[in-house]
Amino acid sequence: MSETTHERSTEYDPSASSLSGEVDPAVMQELLLIRSSIDNIDAALLNMLAERFKCTQRVGWLKARHQLPASDPGRETAQIARLHRLAEEAHLDPVFAEKFLNFIIDEVIRHHEAISETHAAESGL
Repeated sequence: MSETTHERSTEYDPSASSLSGEVDPAVMQELLLIRSSIDNIDAALLNMLAERFKCTQRVGWLKARHQLPASDPGRETAQIARLHRLAEEAHLDPVFAEKFLNFIIDEVIRHHEAISETHAAESGL
């Protein structure tokens, strides 16, 4: 029997650590406090990605309806340059930021291609 996402999420233990009992309790408490903030940030990132993909799905359907290509290299180049600048301003490694954006762009293009195929099949194109 497979677990549902909800079942897995209710089993999450924010105090889980292989360090428990091996470090000073005050250090462990501080570690757990910082990790709690990281957990909140991770949740926010996932929600933001979900919203981003809702928007890119709309773009995909618009492109499909007007038979536009799934990829827009000019937009992608501009976005990568913009992200490099933002990463530097935020003191984040621009190479990492570019890898992250490229991962997202690749996924978006894959979605757009699938949407285009679905639209073509539904339209008899």
